[in-house]
Amino acid sequence: MLTGKQKRFLRGVGHSLNPVITVGKGEITESLTRETDEALEHHELIKVKILESCLMDRHEVAEELAAACHADVAQVLGRTILLYRKAKEPKLELPKGK
Repeated sequence: MLTGKQKRFLRGVGHSLNPVITVGKGEITESLTRETDEALEHHELIKVKILESCLMDRHEVAEELAAACHADVAQVLGRTILLYRKAKEPKLELPKGK
């Protein structure tokens, strides 16, 4: 679970990132989950773009994808989600929580 300070830090880092994963009308499938998992393993912090054709609520997509990949939702802004999962060899050093 991320603290407010950690989420704020991740939002700042993630601002310049381009979306790596796109959720369309196929919504959340096993292959999308696998692809997201691999992206998180490689990048640690990723942006996910939700297309207009996706019928699911954006917050529902964020929670389901995060749960499936054992990640944390750092931000849901418009149709863009920022996901974070600490890597085995971390690239980002988060601010200390309480």
